[in-house]
Amino acid sequence: MPSTDRGPAPRLAVIGGGQLARMMAQPAVALGIPLRLLAEADGVSAAQVIPDHLVGDYRDLATLQKVTEGCAVVTFDHEHVPTEHLRALAAGGVVARPGPQALVHAQDKVVMREAMGRIGAPQPRWAVVASAADVEAFGFPCVLKVSRGGYDGKGVWVVRAPEDAVEPLGAAEQAGVRLLAEELVDFRRELSAVIARSPSGQAAAYPVVATLQVDGVCREVVAPAPELAPSLASSAQQLALTIAGELGVSGILAVELFETVDAEGQPRVLVNELAMRPHNTGHWTQDGAVTSQFENHLRAVLDLPLGSPEPRARWTVMVNILGGDDPTVGRLYDGYPHVLARDPRLRVHLYGKELRPGRKVGHVNVYGDDLDDCLERARHAAAWFRGDLGNHSE
Repeated sequence: MPSTDRGPAPRLAVIGGGQLARMMAQPAVALGIPLRLLAEADGVSAAQVIPDHLVGDYRDLATLQKVTEGCAVVTFDHEHVPTEHLRALAAGGVVARPGPQALVHAQDKVVMREAMGRIGAPQPRWAVVASAADVEAFGFPCVLKVSRGGYDGKGVWVVRAPEDAVEPLGAAEQAGVRLLAEELVDFRRELSAVIARSPSGQAAAYPVVATLQVDGVCREVVAPAPELAPSLASSAQQLALTIAGELGVSGILAVELFETVDAEGQPRVLVNELAMRPHNTGHWTQDGAVTSQFENHLRAVLDLPLGSPEPRARWTVMVNILGGDDPTVGRLYDGYPHVLARDPRLRVHLYGKELRPGRKVGHVNVYGDDLDDCLERARHAAAWFRGDLGNHSE
């Protein structure tokens, strides 16, 4: 029988007020889905565009219970909500997507590595280390990562000698988390496989993209990854789909990958990290795919049929706009006259964030049939906003 419920659409709670939550707002408006936001502070990125928001600490269970009251589902802008709080919410009848049993694999890198081993996913050699002797026994050079709390290059160190391990060992001890050692992979480039998966098991895989990381921060994304063998692209997508299914992910899953070769010189991918939310490497989908990762995340967590992940153009390039070091650069808005007049087909997404050196404050998307042209246009626009091509406040 058709539903007799003529009330509003189910309300979705979003924990975290960053740009990912902000970019969920536009497809939510189009779909008629009301959002309720838990923001870290007044005026943060998502709070500027989501009127129904509370300001509070995501580490406080009572605050989480308050913001999720009356909501059909809760989802996340970041992975930092304590796992025990998510379990308490679930015990109280709150539906979290992804749920705590899945999200913990994006929260704790050791838990993730253990799960990848059980699944049989290809990954770098790794071990938990607790002392300089452990690190030395693992072997140099290597990468040390705190198991929880690191992001965008924070909490990650490349160590080449015993003295390099002093800082990460101290940081892990101070934070009360484990320290993970991983082999320093000799990779050709970094890739990302983004998929959407609903609780009922429907899944959609976006094209595998190439990413450029500088100091642990994503600078550029090219979709699809140029010169990627179709067989390797397909295996990377299948790997992401397998991980999502095995871990019970609901929503967007981004699997960050290293493209490298095996002992026989054959190309392969290794799992680097997981993210269970819309991801920087999927921002290109806002303008370059039939259905953006943000809309598909909403559809997935509400168990609605997923939209097509197919690209709209042969190439799409995303370049992040980062805060520069020049304090004389004015408002980002002041960059619009030049950037929009020079390239009417360019798409700009600003986050409403205060400018700080190296901070992600927006991104640009360019699509077309000529990759070199797309790269030049996107790089020029991002550099202009940053102030690298002159002070646009003049």
